[in-house]
Amino acid sequence: MAFFSQDQLDAIARALGDTTEGLSGPEIEHLLTSCKIADPGPMTKRVRIYNAFAECQNTKRNRTNILEFIRRAMKPARYIHEPNRYEPMRARLNQALVFAGLVVDEAGELKSADVANTLPEALQRARDLRADLEGRGVHPDVLKFCRAELLVDNYFHAAQEAVKSVADKMRTRTGIADDGSALVDRVLSGNPPLMAINALSTASERSEQSGFANLVRGTFGMFRNPTAHEARIHWAMTKEDAQDLMSIVSLIHRRLDMAQVLSRT
Repeated sequence: MAFFSQDQLDAIARALGDTTEGLSGPEIEHLLTSCKIADPGPMTKRVRIYNAFAECQNTKRNRTNILEFIRRAMKPARYIHEPNRYEPMRARLNQALVFAGLVVDEAGELKSADVANTLPEALQRARDLRADLEGRGVHPDVLKFCRAELLVDNYFHAAQEAVKSVADKMRTRTGIADDGSALVDRVLSGNPPLMAINALSTASERSEQSGFANLVRGTFGMFRNPTAHEARIHWAMTKEDAQDLMSIVSLIHRRLDMAQVLSRT
């Protein structure tokens, strides 16, 4: 029977216990109990998960309960109210699981994977995509999403995370906490908008502002929340699609960098 090595358990625990998108303390407690794994008690999340998994595997002489923990933790329905947590955690988890010949697919199912090729292919994808985008002169805020853990399955997750960075920049510059279309409406629409990409002094400039808002709104609509839409979950993005989308996101970032933040009276 297959076992997780110490290094594999540590990598899995790091992914599931990530400070930002990983499982919370109460979630870990609930999942350990429901999967019949002894809980070592409150401590650093990564260490708590690792100690629980290691003790379980050593005691039971199998990894059945650990696999069940992963299956339950990665059910997409658990994240319906926090969809932004799911894909980053799945990407990190897959980077760890691939060394054990496993992967969590887009539907949250635990599947077999090619141990020898999956991660190296992702690393190669990351290098190739970054090189191509650097050649296009894309914005540096976009290049940071050309990471192997986001490219284990395909290019979709890198593109999705790059789009999220646009919303983050808009929130950071304006202090508005909304997301998606609501964020675009509050920041880029209105008379005047909170962020203006030009002087808004002519009809042409106002039309450009409106068009830019529609561009950002449409980009968000395609990528902001794919886990809630079945058709998007199974969208296998090609490298060419990713390059074009990243170029669009780069354009948006550059215009936002140059935009003036206005005050509304």
